[in-house]
Order: sequence, then structure tokens, then C-alpha cells
Amino acid sequence: MQKKRVRLTLLINLFVYCCFSGIAYSQTQTIPLETKHHALVLQVSDQQDVRISYLGRRLNRVAEYKSIPDTYKQSTDYTGLLNSAYTPSGSRNLMEPAISVTHADGNQSLDLRYVSHEIQQLEDGISLLKIALKDPVYPFEVTLFYKAYFKDDVVEQWSEIKHDERGAVTLHKFASANLHLKASAYWLRQYYGDWAREMQPEEEKLTHGIKVLDSKLGTRANLFQPPVFMVSLDRPATEHEGEVLLGSLQWSGNFRTDLELDPQNNLRIISGINNYASDYSLEKGEVFTTPVFMYTFSAQGKGLASRNLHNWARDYKLLDGHGQRLTLLNNWEATYFDFNEEKLKALLKDTKKLGVDLFLLDDGWFANKYPRNGDTAGLGDWEENRSKLPNGIGTLVKEASANGVKFGIWIEPEMVNPKSELYETHPDWVIKQPKRDEYYFRNQLVLDLSNPDVQDFVFGVVDDLFTENPDLAYIKWDCNAVIYNAYSAHLDNQSHLYIEYVRGLYKVLERVRAKYPTVPMMLCSGGGGRVDYAALQYFTEYWPSDNTDPMERIFIQWENSYFYPAIASANHVTDWGKQPIKFRTDVAMMGKLGFDIVIDHLNDNDLAFCQQAVKTYNGIKGTIWHGDQYRLTHPRENSVASMLFVDKAKEKGVLFNYLVNNRYDEGSHLPIKLDGLDPERNYRISEINLYPGTSSPIAGEQVYSGDFLMKIGFNPQVRKARESVILQLEAE
Repeated sequence: MQKKRVRLTLLINLFVYCCFSGIAYSQTQTIPLETKHHALVLQVSDQQDVRISYLGRRLNRVAEYKSIPDTYKQSTDYTGLLNSAYTPSGSRNLMEPAISVTHADGNQSLDLRYVSHEIQQLEDGISLLKIALKDPVYPFEVTLFYKAYFKDDVVEQWSEIKHDERGAVTLHKFASANLHLKASAYWLRQYYGDWAREMQPEEEKLTHGIKVLDSKLGTRANLFQPPVFMVSLDRPATEHEGEVLLGSLQWSGNFRTDLELDPQNNLRIISGINNYASDYSLEKGEVFTTPVFMYTFSAQGKGLASRNLHNWARDYKLLDGHGQRLTLLNNWEATYFDFNEEKLKALLKDTKKLGVDLFLLDDGWFANKYPRNGDTAGLGDWEENRSKLPNGIGTLVKEASANGVKFGIWIEPEMVNPKSELYETHPDWVIKQPKRDEYYFRNQLVLDLSNPDVQDFVFGVVDDLFTENPDLAYIKWDCNAVIYNAYSAHLDNQSHLYIEYVRGLYKVLERVRAKYPTVPMMLCSGGGGRVDYAALQYFTEYWPSDNTDPMERIFIQWENSYFYPAIASANHVTDWGKQPIKFRTDVAMMGKLGFDIVIDHLNDNDLAFCQQAVKTYNGIKGTIWHGDQYRLTHPRENSVASMLFVDKAKEKGVLFNYLVNNRYDEGSHLPIKLDGLDPERNYRISEINLYPGTSSPIAGEQVYSGDFLMKIGFNPQVRKARESVILQLEAE
């Protein structure tokens, strides 16, 4: 009898919900979200389930989207939720959910039905689709957001979760996006790595079951695996051919992406914050907003997809994406921790001599009780070391100005050495388990950014530097440790720590940018350990890797370039590797150029080359930073790697070529086909950035049509004696 009453109550609640939410079960709605070349189509079923009926190339006739489901004759969907736009758990669903909850009364089931939707035109070319979902029994709601950037073929997705139950609801999983793709086969290109081995690619055909890409590191989350990935449909996409989706989560902490091949042989992609150790207690009336997942879809290969992302990033995500960047000289490899004021003043003169814009003072300038003479002490004590800098940072800033250059500085404000005054004064500010032995990553621990007092402290590190030195022109923000023994003395609910840490970080960065909106900042994290588009809203550039061996950097920068534009990639010339200074400099030019070398150790020709290279770079950097990027010959597939940048007007181009195979007689035996040119225009080709005393076999008077260069190509004559060749194209 009791069970019958419960069922009757549920039916009555469902009936009331349907009546008051305006649901009409007799009508199916189709909701297309279109960009210039692709479409995401959602449909509302007769039962008010919101499903993804299509993701792919845009159709000419909008009315035909509704006919797509009838063209597929696949096996039975026992759940009705295999292609759900946001898959709930605990009810009909049998696959991986996008959201899983425990209600205030202990019930673990969730059903999400369509309530309404609206499309807003935010500005020219940008629209926002909102879809409201509600559980028919519980006062639990989810709003799905789809932000479409029409001309760039990019879509951002996120969700808002809220409830009006009598107690807290526990969120066990809370994805940002839930995609559904149909094809004959799916190929995943993912990345893995470690320190100095970032962005190592792997590509495989997806099989049934779930492939998980994730991080549980808390900070520096990309160390072993970044959140970026590609999925090709039917066959592996090339640069110019094939349907491919490039995706990533915009979140600077733990992430998780599930790729599940379902029983119908369709691919489900669910991405969001990693729910590992992160059950979230959502209070009545509180809104939980997930981070943004973004993707772009291309039917013309990986190259077009990456250029879509580059354009979108410069327009909407990357801080000052259409602005300028500062070339620099860093002191790290010249001095490491061993420097004083006199050494630094000499390096400031070298900065002027080299011709770059800025001198960057790296690690080791701070702490007195526990001097920062190595990485075992002092981190967290951000006052100038009186022994090294008796007159403070201000004197160096003035000295830089007197030499006609700017001054920048390194900080790592989220971290602390146990051997520091900060640790002694505020042990409760440190993330560590009270019942476990401390365990260190690079001799340091992570400060608890979920604590507002710690947020104030970290903001104060930056604010104090600029208050005392208003002419400070650049910040290198490092983050070298991961979270061990996760525990916050500040939080009552420990399962919130990984989420609240990242929220705290963003609060600090928002305060920094509110007060110092234009100061360039490098996102450095022991190499490429943190780069993502949520962080890059606050930074002008990122550091792809501590590995600056130019041969290795060709590969690392190449893979990063699929997801991030060249203007965001900070590349330094160092003494890593065995290649000559020209090779090292040419590789670093494929982004934002910097130097980390001992100028006094350069011979006359090397110094003259570097000085001229800076001038050459200043003439071509606009094309590299703001132009379209084309990967012509891949370093993993060819003996010569070729990368081309073409400006938007198709008037100028810069072609980088490198020998990446040192076996006998390897080189550019065949012409390399160019891309992105105007076939009707003529282009004059000349070699630039030559080393002093050398001449080019390429005649500067050679003129070819864009049509010829794209169909036949041009041979840069790369060989053992010419391992690095940069060509300039100028339209006539």
C-alpha cells in the first residue's frame, strides 16, 4: 500500500510539473545552433528529453535538420538517453553520466526534462543558446549554455546547476559539456608528457568502452597530460583533409574528459572538472557554474581547425591578443641563483647591446632569514635579499630605464618552502594533511588559495611590487609544485578543496587585472604545466617547456600550435642543445622571441647575428603573431619541418624550415608546397636571418605566382650545411 501511494505521488508531481512548465508531449522541437561551416543540432523528444541529433557540417536548408535522425537505422537505444545533451544518472541511463547527484532526501536518481530555451544575439557573430532542464519530481534545475562564435566555427559550452530542496544536494559529477558524434570510426589524438617532455602526441582508433583523459594534480595540472585533444571522424584527419573536432576544457585545475563508444557505435564526449575527491555540497539557492568547454569542428582537416582557434583566441580569449609583445633577455642561465646588483647591472647593459625590449630578473632575488640561494629555502618571503640587492629592486628598474630597456621580474606566489618565515608564521596557510608526513615537490608546498587571507597575500605579492616600483613592466608567474596530501585548514568540507583552489586563483588574477590591466605576464609552470584558455584570459603568453633544446622545441611548439596562436608562445634562445646559434634563434622566432644566454660568452659573429636577428624579427613578428599559420611538412613524418605564416592580406609570408633528420644526405630534395597565398598574385622570395659571412643560394629576385607555389612548391634548399632556413615572401 505504501509503495502504491509513493508511485501515485510521483505521478501527480509529474502531471503538475508538466502542466505548469508548458510541456506539450505531442510536439518534437528541433534547435539548430549554427556557425559558418558547422552545426550542433538538438531535438526535444515527445518525452521532453533533450538530445543531440547532429554535430557536423552545416546544412544549406535549416528545415532539413529535423530529418537527420530518420536516416540512421542503428540498434535499439534501451534508455532513450544515449544521445542526451546532458546525461543524468540513476534513472534510465545506463552509460557514463554528465551529472550525478544525491538529493537532500538521499535519493540518487536524476531525470532532466526540457522546460524552455532561448537564443540571444550577444553581438555581431556571437549567439548564446540557453536550455532550461528540470527534474519532474525534485526542485532541481540545470541550464545548458552554448555560445557560438559564427565566423570562427567555435562553440563554448557550460552548465549552471541549482536546486530548491530542503537541504544540501551533493554533486558527484558535474560536467561542462556532453557531445554526441556519429561516424563509421573515431580516431583520438591525445597528448602526454613530463617535465621537459611536454606535448608528446599519441593517436589511436577508439574502441568500445571509455577512454579517460584526466589530471589529479591540483595545480600544474597539465604536467602529465594536458586537457587538449582531437577526434577525427571516419579516418585520421590530415592538415588539409578530414572531419575533426579540437576540444579542451578552460580550467586550471583537475580536469576529466570521457570518450565513450556506445553500443550504437556512436561517440559520447563528456568533459568537465575532474570529480575525483571533489563531491560538491550544493546549498539551497546556490548556483554551481561549471567551467567552459570549447571546441571547433572542421571538415577540411586539422590546419583549418587550428586557425579557427587562433583567430577566436586572439579576438576573445588571449589577453591583448591583437597587441604587441616584449622581446627580452633573462638572467637565469647566465647566473642562476648566484648574482648581485653589479652582475645584474652588467646584464642590463647587455640587454641594451642585444637590442631587446626588456630585462627579466628570474628566481633568487628575495628572502633574508632564509636567503633564496637555491630552491630549498626562502620561497614565500617576498622582500628583496639585502645581500644581493642592498638598494632594492627600484634601483634596477631605474638602471634599466637609464639603459633604454624595461625591467621584469619572476615570482612564484602560490608556493612556499618549509624553510621560510612564511611557513613558520602561517603553517595553517599550507595545503598539507595534519596526520601525514610532509611530502615535497621541488622542496616546496602549495599555499591554500581557498583561504581568502592567502588570496590577499598572493595579490599583495604582485601589488607591493608595483606599488614600490610603478615602472615594473613584466611578470613571470611560475607554479612548480603539485598538491600532495590534500587538506585545507580553512575549509570545513575537504572535498571542495580542488575546486576552491582554482576559484581562489582566478579571484586573485581578477584583482591583479582589475588594477594592472595591461602589464604583460608570462604563464610559467615548470614548463607547459598549466596552459589553458581560462588562465590565458589573464596572461599575455605561456611557457611551453623548460626544455629549450631547439630540436625538441620544434616538436613541442608544433603540437602546441594546434591549440594556441604563436603570439602566446614564449620561446627563448638558450645554450641547450648542440645546434648553432642561428638554428636556436630561428626556432625561437616562431612565437614571442626571448634570450636566456650569456652575452659576454658570444663570439663577435654570434653577437652580430643575434643583434641583427632581433632587428629582422621586429620586421616579421607582426606576420607571425597575427597571421595565419600553416604546417607544411611535419617533423615526425619528414626530414625537413616547414612552418608558414601568412598575413591576413596575403601580402607577406614567413617560411621556417629546419632539418630534423641528420642521417646521410637528408634534406629538402623535393619542393615544399605552400598554402594560404593568393593564387593570382606574384610573390618575391628571399632568404633572411643569414649568419654573418654566409650567402644564400636562393636568388632574391625570384618571383612566382601564388598558384605555382601552392601547386608545385618551392625548395628552401635545406641540407646539413643549411640546417635552418627562413624565407620571406612579399607580394608584388
